Amino acid sequence: MIDPDVAKPVGAAIALAALWLIEGVLPMFEGRKERVRHGAANIVLGLANAAVVAVVFATATLLVTEWARARSFGLLHWIDPPGVVRIVVAVVVFDAWQYLWHRMNHTVPFLWRFHSVHHADADMDATTALRFHTGEIVLSSTIRLAILPILGMTVGEVLIYETLLLPIILFHHSNVRVPARVDVCLRWLIVTPWMHWVHHSNYRPETDSNYSSMLSIWDRVFGSFRLRAEPRDITLGLENLETQEWKSLKGMLAMPFRGRRRPTDDAGERGR
Repeated sequence: MIDPDVAKPVGAAIALAALWLIEGVLPMFEGRKERVRHGAANIVLGLANAAVVAVVFATATLLVTEWARARSFGLLHWIDPPGVVRIVVAVVVFDAWQYLWHRMNHTVPFLWRFHSVHHADADMDATTALRFHTGEIVLSSTIRLAILPILGMTVGEVLIYETLLLPIILFHHSNVRVPARVDVCLRWLIVTPWMHWVHHSNYRPETDSNYSSMLSIWDRVFGSFRLRAEPRDITLGLENLETQEWKSLKGMLAMPFRGRRRPTDDAGERGR
């Protein structure tokens, strides 16, 4: 069996490299400039966040999950499904939490300050999946320390979930021209680019939709599913955060404190 500790970074690196190449050949949104500079800033921020999680939260995650396991505490320990069924249930329930947390990041103003760094990327591509403010990563990781024992997940199940999640979020953030029919088939199970491009629109009713991270079912269940017939009509990013100042690593880190912008209810209406 492949070690999830190895599979997670290796799988993500392979997926990112493959998508980067495909984006250059089959882009949905054409005319992108400075792809290397744009991607490098996002990747550096993503690596820095990964280092913070590894140093600050890895041991804490192991401690809280082992605490729950030793005491048979939490949902999964109480229902105690067998073998592979337990892993499937763990993936599904944690993905439901991810949906809820993502939605909270759009509705709670303080959380949106940090989450807006992710949405401000007007040149959205696979590397945008790594572009999260360190403050958001710290908040998310801290709250997760309480959620994991409540769910009764083991650290191994967390690694399996993240190993599955990373290639999917890289894919649905990518600028790959996925055929409509292929996207239709895939989106019955997972979040796809056609779904997530809508989520990155600067038109607020679209931004506040399609919150799912891996499984697309949550948006259907909770009524937040939304599509555009023609993705190229979507205006990505956030207004007034499109200058080079906000595209740099320094600008991204400063954005929650200087550029707190919500998408408007009329932005992006042109061309609809």
